[in-house]
Amino acid sequence: MYNLSITGLRFFTVYRWGRPDIALMIFANAIFKGEPIKVFNNGDMQRDFTYINDIVEGVVRCITTLPIKQPKAKVFNIGNSKPVDLMEFIIIMETCLGKKATKNFLPMQEGDVKMTYADTTHLKQSIKYNPLTPLKKGIIEFTNWFYNYTKIINDTEI
Repeated sequence: MYNLSITGLRFFTVYRWGRPDIALMIFANAIFKGEPIKVFNNGDMQRDFTYINDIVEGVVRCITTLPIKQPKAKVFNIGNSKPVDLMEFIIIMETCLGKKATKNFLPMQEGDVKMTYADTTHLKQSIKYNPLTPLKKGIIEFTNWFYNYTKIINDTEI
């Protein structure tokens, strides 16, 4: 109607700090407190975890390199494009936190899916997008932040 070109960006499990509703934060809190974590579909799941720096790089490249004259509407997936087994993710979390998780294995949640990941083929072709942060490195960054955040919260009287 207004002759605008619009680019949409669809993000996949972005992490760095503590968005409270993602597995990274939920698991870290539970493991740190010695509480059990819920492992749905008995751990037989995969997710595409994307470190925030890789997302920012993709967004900046979209803003600065996509042609102005593109189709009226284009949507790109921004993610790591490498699904990780949930159990591998948990092992990395345990290693980085220095504590074993107590796992409560549960069936698949209604409405959930076994695997999600970003197909970034079009984004790679359009802006040469290539996420560089391995999951373990990103989780190390997260756990360093998490320990400092937890210390601040625990040291603060409410």
